[in-house]
Amino acid sequence: MVRARTAVINLTSGEINIGETPPPLVRAYLGGRGLNMAYLRHYLRRAGDPRQVDALGPDNPLIFGVGLLTGTIAPNAARFNVSAKSPESGILGDANCGGFFAAAMRKAGFERLVILGKAERPSTLALEDGRISIQDAGEAWGKNCIESQAILKERHGRGTVSAVIGPSGENQVRMAAIMTGKKNAAGRGGMGAVMGSKNLKAIVARGGKALAVAEKQTLRELRIEQQKYLKSSKVVQVLGRVGTPLLYEVSNRMGAIRTRNSQDNHFEDTLNAEEIEKYVDKMLACTSCIVHCRHRNTLGGEGPEYSTIGLLGANLGIAPTDQVITLNNLVNDLGLDASSTGTIIGWAMELYQRGLIGDEMTDGPLQWGDYERVHDLIEEIAHRRGFGDVLAESTQAIRYFPEEAIDYLIAVKGLPQSDPHDVRYLKGFALGIAVASRGADHLRNRPTLEVFKLPDEVRAQIYGRANDPDPTGYKDKGLIVAWSEDIYAVTDSVGVCKFVTHGFNSPHLLGYDHFCDLIAAAAGLEYTPETLRDVGRRVLDTERLINADFGLGRADDTLPKRYFDDPMPDRKTKGHHVDREKFQQMLYDYYAERGWDGDGRVPPDRQSKIERLIESLDRDNASDLLP
Repeated sequence: MVRARTAVINLTSGEINIGETPPPLVRAYLGGRGLNMAYLRHYLRRAGDPRQVDALGPDNPLIFGVGLLTGTIAPNAARFNVSAKSPESGILGDANCGGFFAAAMRKAGFERLVILGKAERPSTLALEDGRISIQDAGEAWGKNCIESQAILKERHGRGTVSAVIGPSGENQVRMAAIMTGKKNAAGRGGMGAVMGSKNLKAIVARGGKALAVAEKQTLRELRIEQQKYLKSSKVVQVLGRVGTPLLYEVSNRMGAIRTRNSQDNHFEDTLNAEEIEKYVDKMLACTSCIVHCRHRNTLGGEGPEYSTIGLLGANLGIAPTDQVITLNNLVNDLGLDASSTGTIIGWAMELYQRGLIGDEMTDGPLQWGDYERVHDLIEEIAHRRGFGDVLAESTQAIRYFPEEAIDYLIAVKGLPQSDPHDVRYLKGFALGIAVASRGADHLRNRPTLEVFKLPDEVRAQIYGRANDPDPTGYKDKGLIVAWSEDIYAVTDSVGVCKFVTHGFNSPHLLGYDHFCDLIAAAAGLEYTPETLRDVGRRVLDTERLINADFGLGRADDTLPKRYFDDPMPDRKTKGHHVDREKFQQMLYDYYAERGWDGDGRVPPDRQSKIERLIESLDRDNASDLLP
């Protein structure tokens, strides 16, 4: 088995302890998101009652973890997770990110960083050749994300890759992201704000030697074989040509684009992929990627993605293509989560439209389609100026608004919906954002295969039994959401992109069999498809236990009021909404698929097994990991 290393850094004391990640935990959780969840539960409980831990205080652990395959030549193995108590939602916080940082971090000698305490002054962590040092942030503090990375590369030399925060993170904006490159964002849940609260500007990594793998030649052969398989996929081919904007036109034509804070469900064709393409200079890729789905745009940045087009475009009533791309570049430069930013501004616009807030609070009109105001407001949010200081609180801004403002907030568990898709039409999508562990998020479990008209026998083979093909119905949605959750949890734990994962956009991408082969060749660990799926189940159980520690239960697995009460207004989806009683039945079905009880609680025997596993951090060599 290839060994993994974890470093625990106490920024308050300056103490750094480095040790081997306990092998039983690696076996149980793989890496990335999975191991992060084990460490997060351990350190939150060490701090006391997780509900009392201040998300922006020194007791909140900030955990960076690369996937088990990240940095190897496995296809699209470029990803890492950042986890903490979310300052945005107040519950489990976790963000996944691609680019080149994760491979550099691993080649610098570390699979996981647990960051505790708070530095006395603005600082950076430098990782190189198995060593870590805490350094002064210097002139990087106060700079935007692009400027900061340039300063750090000049300081540390060629080959430097950094994960940084911008002004929004420094100012502890609750929806601040951690950025690497021009657009790769660990965006969800305000992980950038946690980093800023610790006076940590950046983590700088300089890759060293090539990673050790168990079977180098076998891994090389698997790469060639799987690359050929993936490149034959039509979805991969299209993503490589136009990226995720291809999804906008399909959703918009159907009438499923969140528009003007989901009051409407379709928008202008100016945001179609062919219009975005007019501003594309080149398609780019992450480490070991074969898809090349990311745009370098002619306006000085990278992107936009489907989510950004929808939430900074249609959701705010902004139609001109160049304006939406400019806003995309701006949120990336400032280090903001585009999904939360677009959702929160859209929420405020509707509150203004309805007269629930006025000029005395907003410092002037908030009108749909007002690009200049939105541009200024994004700057104000990042620097906590004027009304931007209120919106910088994200969903927690509810305390400044009238009580009925909650009725117009498109969020679940305190996290704004990440996806521009209006889920009232597709009931599996709706269930997915309701039960997702970090809040209203499509990347935890989006059952994309629902929208394809697959033959019954193919659907039965994928999901393990016959199931209802109607995506607008309520039957069997617990089955497909739970299935999707398990494989996506494995994907996040091995550090592979979902765009090449079986079930995300196609039934013909990398599945459990492929991952078993890659894990054996890269890490020397043997799994079967069923035992690998068990890892995914364990990750979901652990996340459920973390949220239970925060006091969450069945009542929190719900949807925005609008999705229940307001039918979709136009086009093919007209009249669709989510029935409350049928939703509750979907929830029961989902819990049954997960093996939880009727209130969504993990069975005691499974909870005990997880707790014994996590206790390995306090046993054997794990004592070396504790500050």
